Amino acid sequence: MKAVDLVFKVFILLVIALLLIYFLTGIDSAFEADQYCHSYLSSYDKLSGNYGCDHDTETHQWILYESNENKEPAQIIKKFRYKFL
Repeated sequence: MKAVDLVFKVFILLVIALLLIYFLTGIDSAFEADQYCHSYLSSYDKLSGNYGCDHDTETHQWILYESNENKEPAQIIKKFRYKFL
C-alpha cells in the first residue's frame, strides 16, 4: 500500500506543477494576445501569401496563419495563448 500512496502523491504533485506552469505562463489577456499576433503579422507583410490573425474562443488563443489560393487548409504559423481565468 505504501507504494500506491507514493505514486498517488507524485501524481498529484505533477498535476499541481503542470497546472501552475499552465496558468503562470501565457499572455494575460485576449487583447495582449491580439497585439502580439498583429505584431508578428507585421513582420510577414513583405512575404508573398495571405497572412492573418484569427481569434479562437474555444481554445482561448489568437492564431497567426497563412492561407493559400488552392482551397487547402491554412498553415498555422504561431499560436498566442491567453489566460481565461
